[in-house]
Amino acid sequence: MKNTISASPLSIAGLMLALSASCVSAETITVSAAASLTDAFKEIAQEYEARNPGDTVQLNFGGSGALLQQIDKGAPVDVFASADENTMDKAEANGLVVPGTRQVFVKNTLVLIQPAAAGAPLESLDALLTDSVQRVAVGNPDSVPVGRYTKLALEAAEHWTALQDKIIQTQNVRQSLDYVARGEVDAGFVYGSDAALMRDKVKMSYVVPVTQPVSYPIALIQGGGKEAASARFVDLVVSSFGQDVLERFGFEPAAGR
Repeated sequence: MKNTISASPLSIAGLMLALSASCVSAETITVSAAASLTDAFKEIAQEYEARNPGDTVQLNFGGSGALLQQIDKGAPVDVFASADENTMDKAEANGLVVPGTRQVFVKNTLVLIQPAAAGAPLESLDALLTDSVQRVAVGNPDSVPVGRYTKLALEAAEHWTALQDKIIQTQNVRQSLDYVARGEVDAGFVYGSDAALMRDKVKMSYVVPVTQPVSYPIALIQGGGKEAASARFVDLVVSSFGQDVLERFGFEPAAGR
């Protein structure tokens, strides 16, 4: 004869109450972040979920301008991390940012890269004008911050117009990186953190002087109703753990961090 143990109504009620409480406290937050943050934010999100059992982070990566358009059209986003101040300025102007939550959390560099198997390095922007360079990957300056930084640098060098026939526009910085890594273009403009990811496939030839610092702001987005969980994610990004992860992936600390 089998022995059976039946739970008392009280213990069942307690269990259901505990499960209900855990479901109420669990949050799913959506983080839209610049494509260059992909690898670092994946690691930070894993740590966040480990520290906040039950919470889930949904990551959405792309060009900062395209992400802003999604948010502006009502996409459910709780945290936005842009690769430039200009895009976040627009987000604030459109009333999308929770006041007082914007902060710069990291910086980067703009670099000119070539396929690893390329011959002579392109050690200046002038080198792009030579006949040996036929195709140059540049992010769309209308929607991609790295493209905007690139355009400003090439305009300052008075090369933007001269290079129009050589420029292959991309949708985000990772697409530019992939084009160079596969040898589909002769050169491309990416962030230093991106170039560091593919040292075996691309070589960094030149650190490009920029007219504006390559600063990354992060902020909470209005209307999500998950400000507490979203703030915990941002706190982790700016913590020593988050900053160490970002530095390991080639980013530079923001001033004061």
